[in-house]
Amino acid sequence: MTAYIFQQIAQKGKFEGIDASIRQRDARTWFRNAAQEVSSVNTRRLMNDKKNLVNKMDEESIGSMYMFSYNPKHKETLPHYDIFPLIFPIGMKSNGFLGINLHYLPPVLRAILMNRLYETINNKKYDSTTKLKISYELLNGYAKFNYFKPCVKHYLLDYVSGSFLYVEPSNWDIALMLPTERFKKQSKELVWKSVRENLK
Repeated sequence: MTAYIFQQIAQKGKFEGIDASIRQRDARTWFRNAAQEVSSVNTRRLMNDKKNLVNKMDEESIGSMYMFSYNPKHKETLPHYDIFPLIFPIGMKSNGFLGINLHYLPPVLRAILMNRLYETINNKKYDSTTKLKISYELLNGYAKFNYFKPCVKHYLLDYVSGSFLYVEPSNWDIALMLPTERFKKQSKELVWKSVRENLK
């Protein structure tokens, strides 16, 4: 069963004539706005979506969206960190993977980056075959993807807690704006302020 919050928003959209499987710009905006209206999300309940839980991250995972719980190895020395990342993997490492954690961008910049990432999509089915065709090299090579830079994190598999939640492509725009970031040491507002300053 798809995670409860995605179902709720998709049903609301259907009632208002918005189809989650179609991603014209107005539909994307509607789902993003609906997700931003959610005041809080129980991430433990979110991770009970047994249908979409996966136990590994590999080359086939690149370009798909995932959520997971993470306890960083060097958290004592980090100025801040997110213990519930929302990522697109962009490359594998021997001990983990590189991922774009969209939570590091404030919602306005997150939406801009996502719109540009959609330009790399491999098809418009928005089903299990749909992925972004991305890599660090590709994103770093184009100024239009500049907002990805503060989002790139190296995740170590030994510090991932439990499984990964695969986010179905039809739910990407909902997940994008749900308040699931869980920053430690600093508030999300301070994290976003720092990111904005460094992007200038």
